[in-house]
Amino acid sequence: MKAQILYGGGEPFSLEDRPDPTPGPGEAVAKVLACGSGLTIHHIKAGRSEANFPIIIGHEITAEIVEIGSGGGGPDSLAVGDPVTAYFYLIEGEDKWTRAGRAPISTVSRGYIGRQIDGGYAEYIKLPIYNFIKLPEGLDYKNKPADVGVISDAIATPYKVLRRARVAPTDTVAIFGAGGGLGIHQVMMCKWAHANVIAIDVIADKLEVCKNNGADMAVDASGDNVVEQVMDLTNGAGVDVAIDYVSTTNTQQQAIDCLGIGGRFVTLGGAGQPFQVPASQMLTKELELLGSRYCSRQEVIDSLEICARGDVWPLVTETYSLAEAEIVHQRLDQGLVTGRAALIIGD
Repeated sequence: MKAQILYGGGEPFSLEDRPDPTPGPGEAVAKVLACGSGLTIHHIKAGRSEANFPIIIGHEITAEIVEIGSGGGGPDSLAVGDPVTAYFYLIEGEDKWTRAGRAPISTVSRGYIGRQIDGGYAEYIKLPIYNFIKLPEGLDYKNKPADVGVISDAIATPYKVLRRARVAPTDTVAIFGAGGGLGIHQVMMCKWAHANVIAIDVIADKLEVCKNNGADMAVDASGDNVVEQVMDLTNGAGVDVAIDYVSTTNTQQQAIDCLGIGGRFVTLGGAGQPFQVPASQMLTKELELLGSRYCSRQEVIDSLEICARGDVWPLVTETYSLAEAEIVHQRLDQGLVTGRAALIIGD
């Protein structure tokens, strides 16, 4: 098979011929039709995240099962020909967090697809059967493989945030980094939840895309008056929820200062810089500070169903061939991708 091999962070891809994978017990192999190219995997390419190099990155796949190893039986098991996507986390066993549907913080996670084991930047992928999720009927995966592949991240991650922050139809939500690959989908999902949405970004063109995809209001963050703009838009009340996909000290501080009484702040990593909140501010307003990491396997399944019935649909604006992987990551590095990009691999 053809595969893009990454030998280290900050290094170029190497397009190589590799043996087709063979499934062992409890594993399956799928033919990859498309694989999303998001910031999570770009951090590996850029050297900001660790991985077991050499590695094939990528996990937002649309694929078809071609072979199943032993131990894959049962009434709900996969069959050859099934269309699938993947669940990013590698879970072995269970603990109280997996039982509570919070696998991202479980103690039985052994890593991630595309970091600890080979991922989707290849013609075939081998995974534990648990990590394959069968696509529901209603998803036109053959004609829209790139779109379907990114649902497992671009829709599922914001869907989890809605649940984590308890976003309600009466809420006003401010989204920092709203024009990014996850931010634009958070705009869509907050609108799906019937919230009032304020998109915040530094690039005017991206703010226009946000307004075209459900944002009720937009704030240009290229200046230093973000909090003042948000307060003006909310008649001084502040927002109920602030979601930060950038997570620099500056954006996190702004997000906190934008919160109204009973406000919830959610950070999704990003730059991961420290910030401060006065205890008096937390006490007086009864603020909640929340972190959110990816999602559960069930939340991926829910997101696929939401898209299959036509409630929302991911925004894929750029597609490339497997041989063009370097190009898409150059564009990701420069912040030029609005929505999502993906590689089209199979036919």
